[in-house]
Amino acid sequence: MPFVADPTGPAIQDFYPDEVAQCYGCGKDNAAGHQLKTYWDGDGTITRYTPRPEHTAIRGFVYGGLLASLIDCAGTGSAAGAGYRAVGREIGDPDDTAPPLRYVTANLTVDYLAPTPLGVELVLRGTIEEVKGRKVVVVEEVYAGETLVARGRVVAVQMPASMETAG
Repeated sequence: MPFVADPTGPAIQDFYPDEVAQCYGCGKDNAAGHQLKTYWDGDGTITRYTPRPEHTAIRGFVYGGLLASLIDCAGTGSAAGAGYRAVGREIGDPDDTAPPLRYVTANLTVDYLAPTPLGVELVLRGTIEEVKGRKVVVVEEVYAGETLVARGRVVAVQMPASMETAG
């Protein structure tokens, strides 16, 4: 499967409000986290990440929990983009005064399909499966080179107001 060149411009996660941008996987304000960046690629999304040595499961292979984390956060980023598109809003529009749309995971399933080698850039391809009210369903496929190594399904829901004011 051919992949697009590295996208330019801001990612979906770059527009998360500061008060909800601390997520370990995708928060722009979490220096210790993965800081995933998800971009539109036609009707789907693309996210890239290169695992680090500390993401080892067995020498030379990636820990499965990392893959779940990547699917989770690429999925919620894809959901945010899809949520904006569904209501006719442009994410990051400076003239948009409506409350920002931020999504959290309601359900995550992951199928591990092949061992994932360490030291290879992973490409996550997101497909928007459903947008219905406050819920978005996204399928994320994880590739190491041309090999499909994992597939996950993320059911994401708009973040409840109680989470925005917590902490």
